[in-house]
Amino acid sequence: MHNLILVLNCGSSSMKAAVLDGTTGDSHLNVLAEKLGSADALITTKHQGEKDVFYFKEHTTHDHAVRKLLQILQQHGLSEDIIAVGHRVVHGGEKFHASTLITREVLEDIEHCIPLAPLHNPAHLLGIHAAQDAFPNLPHVAVFDTSFHQTMPEHAYMYAIPRKYYRQNAVRRYGFHGTSYRYVSQAAADMLGRNLDELCMVIAHLGNGASVTAVKNGLSVDTSMGLTPLEGLIMGTRSGDIDPSIFEFLFDNKHMSIRQINSMLNKDSGLLGISELSNDCRTLEEHAALGHDGAILALNMFAYRLAKYIASMTVATGRLDALVFTGGIGENSASMRQRVIQHLGVLGVHVDAELNAAMVGGQAGAINVATDVVHTLVIPTNEELMIAKDTYALTCAE
Repeated sequence: MHNLILVLNCGSSSMKAAVLDGTTGDSHLNVLAEKLGSADALITTKHQGEKDVFYFKEHTTHDHAVRKLLQILQQHGLSEDIIAVGHRVVHGGEKFHASTLITREVLEDIEHCIPLAPLHNPAHLLGIHAAQDAFPNLPHVAVFDTSFHQTMPEHAYMYAIPRKYYRQNAVRRYGFHGTSYRYVSQAAADMLGRNLDELCMVIAHLGNGASVTAVKNGLSVDTSMGLTPLEGLIMGTRSGDIDPSIFEFLFDNKHMSIRQINSMLNKDSGLLGISELSNDCRTLEEHAALGHDGAILALNMFAYRLAKYIASMTVATGRLDALVFTGGIGENSASMRQRVIQHLGVLGVHVDAELNAAMVGGQAGAINVATDVVHTLVIPTNEELMIAKDTYALTCAE
């Protein structure tokens, strides 16, 4: 094993890591550090089917977590076989159209994007610096969530506000989940036995964060998330699209500040806010079956908003060859897929109930009626594999 890639994804209080073979994609180790910065931080490892949990005894930083990760790699005999480190970075602004080797200049550019992703990019930078200290002799690669969407045309990514805000502050739609969309679009083409550059598809990445993207001939031509991940679909705790005047209304009538309103829209809205019960689709489906009004409304709103967005994305693609569901909800909730597809008969999209019910738990395949022109697919995403492949290609492939 001399082709191993360490994949890192650092959040504000978490660190996800995986070790994958850069050529085969085989997974050798998964690590999750949680509650970083608190006294009850812990790190969970999965290796060859065995699970281990380690509890830190002090307030733990990303540096501590990465150093512990290095010990875990050594313990499992993997450290000597790692040849490069790939880092997930949420926001690359307009600078990055593809994954790139990390240099001092790249780090400065990621830092310049902090105003566009104040919760994400600082955490990524902490993780990159910690990993560079732990693995100083290895090449490091940044893989950006936004880069896939840099092919959107200007009329799709611009906002209808004075253009000076774009020129001066880069205010535009960027889109996210790009690494997932790259993986799933190619996987869909492979499943259909078609060339990616001749397919028009709409892909819905559905999880606690959710978005939908129009992919035409392998390129992103429109997407639902915007300057930030708040725009677009209803999500677990995010509102998605709202009337911007709600800010002034709540300021005048509830005396809420901009920060309070923004926090409410990001953390207390979406499925959680509508249902007044949970942000978890599985919990809502259980309670909806028991007649819980809030759960029923939340699921219906989620499905309706998503269906509207799917239909609108066909304007960008020009036609619809395939509709693809991915992400935790997209891959595992047959009932949500059913709810969405029942709105899409106008597009020639239908669902085979038996195929749909069977497509859960990591299964991939078609769920459309055999006579349908539009292929409806379920494809589990694999962002870590995409990061590993990019990292290998940039650092090791001849």
